[in-house]
Amino acid sequence: MDFKLTTEQRELQETARKFAQNEMPAIAAECERTANPVPDDMRLKMGDMGFLGLNIPSEYGGSDIGKVEALLVLEEFSKISPAVAFPIFEAACGPTQTILYHGPEWMKKEILPKVCSGEMMISVSMSEAEAGTAMTDLKTRGEIKGDKIILNGAKRWCSGAGHAQGYVLYCRLEDKPGAAGIGAVYFEKDMPGVSFGKPEDFMGARGFHNAEIYLDQVEVPIDNIIVPVGKFKNLMSTFNMERLGNSTCSLGVAAGALDYALEYTQARHQFGKPLADFQAVQMRLAEMKVDVEAARLLIHRAAQNAEDGLPSLMDPSVAKCFANEMVRRVVAHGLQVMGAYGYSKEYPMEQKVRDAWLWGIGGGHIDLQKVNIAAELVGRRFSQR
Repeated sequence: MDFKLTTEQRELQETARKFAQNEMPAIAAECERTANPVPDDMRLKMGDMGFLGLNIPSEYGGSDIGKVEALLVLEEFSKISPAVAFPIFEAACGPTQTILYHGPEWMKKEILPKVCSGEMMISVSMSEAEAGTAMTDLKTRGEIKGDKIILNGAKRWCSGAGHAQGYVLYCRLEDKPGAAGIGAVYFEKDMPGVSFGKPEDFMGARGFHNAEIYLDQVEVPIDNIIVPVGKFKNLMSTFNMERLGNSTCSLGVAAGALDYALEYTQARHQFGKPLADFQAVQMRLAEMKVDVEAARLLIHRAAQNAEDGLPSLMDPSVAKCFANEMVRRVVAHGLQVMGAYGYSKEYPMEQKVRDAWLWGIGGGHIDLQKVNIAAELVGRRFSQR
């Protein structure tokens, strides 16, 4: 067991760090100010750098390197802000994984290269007004008629909605109850009958362009089925990779907060000496470091264990649960050591506090991760009904 990064991994990490620190702060500030997503031209530039297809096979336009490498890059961008990391998140951890592992060959060859180049962004459309954690309660329907599927329904909490060009839709394809009738279908935003609601105004993670999606008699070819009914476990298996992306965004926010707190507490003086010379500050900095390192190890372990396929349920659930809780602790410590400056919008810590809270809500609630962990421990699922 070797916990050190390889030379190639360190070089990739440093390349991503330099790019993110030099190119992304101004864009991150604009995303925060306007809530608009990363501009298309920057996404294309990220594609040119190879940041969008690290864990996609080369035959589908990617770099075919690995999951750990993709998460290393995602962390460096998340240190700047989740908004500028979002294209990498979607390319490496989101709906592309559903297409890659379960989609038809034509879709892999046509869609994935465009994602890797930055030409397209693909988002996932899962939640509904009455079906978030209760994913098996989906009501959006895909009615199969001959060689077509007719989509009807409404989706919400869809990050990238209205901005992304393509969507992986979780919907009910048959009248079978619960998970038995659910599958996944691909559609694109310019198809007749697709419309979008007003973007949500979130307290943090601004720039995700989250909105409702309305589907009114949207007609797609039957070949657009990614996962047929009876394969609900396949949908959830790819979602385990999304959980690792979520965990890594938590890690990036926390690591960025630690970096800034270290810089600030050494530059800021009180009583004639740097803040870092006070033991109370030292304790907080040390706790921040312990949390960040522990989360990173859990995330990388889960990714490394899944290099030959998709992550298990246990590893990503443990990583996500810990990372989602630790980021809230870390940014709280960061704000406290900065005092009033940490609470001011003129300094980055205030934004990191707001950005920290999303991850334990989206992508599977913290409490749900604990239920998953307990279920894996005892060897059986628990009904929530």
